[in-house]
Amino acid sequence: MAQQTAVLDNKARKRLESSGPVGQHATVGSRVFDTLNYIILTLVAATTILPFVYIIAASFATEYEINTRPLFFFPRDVSFSAYEYIFSSNKILRGFGNSVFITVAGTGINLFFTVTMAYAISKQRLRGRNFFLNLVIISMFFSGGMIPGYIVVANVLKLKNTYWSVLLPGAISAYNMMIVKNFFQGIPQELEESASIDGCNDVGVLIRIVLPLSLPVLATFGLFYAVGHWNSYFSAMIYMTSTPEKWPLQVLLREIIILATGSAGDMSNMDPEFVKPPEQSVKMAVIVVSTVPIMCVYPFLQKYFVKGVMVGALKG
Repeated sequence: MAQQTAVLDNKARKRLESSGPVGQHATVGSRVFDTLNYIILTLVAATTILPFVYIIAASFATEYEINTRPLFFFPRDVSFSAYEYIFSSNKILRGFGNSVFITVAGTGINLFFTVTMAYAISKQRLRGRNFFLNLVIISMFFSGGMIPGYIVVANVLKLKNTYWSVLLPGAISAYNMMIVKNFFQGIPQELEESASIDGCNDVGVLIRIVLPLSLPVLATFGLFYAVGHWNSYFSAMIYMTSTPEKWPLQVLLREIIILATGSAGDMSNMDPEFVKPPEQSVKMAVIVVSTVPIMCVYPFLQKYFVKGVMVGALKG
């Protein structure tokens, strides 16, 4: 019996080897399906990457080339006039520092309030849990609006022309908090009970047990919060009207675009002999300047981000 089994195994192995390596003896239909998948994925990747390549190329192009070549990925004559125009003001470095501060501080505030509230609401033993949970859900569907929000920040809280005016109003996202709450509920209760037996209180359990297990979800929403703060300009534009020295980079870049597209598109401290760069080139350079810094952060969070995007998926 054993010899017959060995003979059958040898025959099966020979048939497999004769058909080629594993994965290469697929049917014609599966090969066509794989080919179509590769084509579709290549097209999707191209539609994602090529606009960035064009933006970078156009930011280094001359006015003549932009007007004569509607689409190109390599400029014929490289020109740095758009970047010289943007960085001709020392306000850019100050705005960059303000954006970094707002992004770091705002992300820290967001994660602190999101984690603490999500952890509390995830516990069934919390008194009034359903009441607080319903308040959060209501805030996801209804908003006070811009004018009431401005009145609260400027007149009630007296935060106008301060960094707090752009940090506190969006201190927590109800949607993100609900997802983090669901993630906390998926952590085995036995781990927290073991820590409690060893003498940990709720804060100790959160810091020593829950947070180390929640790095993927924290990195994911931390990146979401950071991108939101980095790209935000409207809050600073309406709350920091009297303190331009506190403007983030996005507000300054918006002012640069307005100056470049206007009839008197010269910055206050520019060289009078400096020729104004093409309007489209300035816009492309502004996109590059505002996008590259936040893109440099993503590779350090990619490992956790890939895990975090699966939050809420079915677990085996």
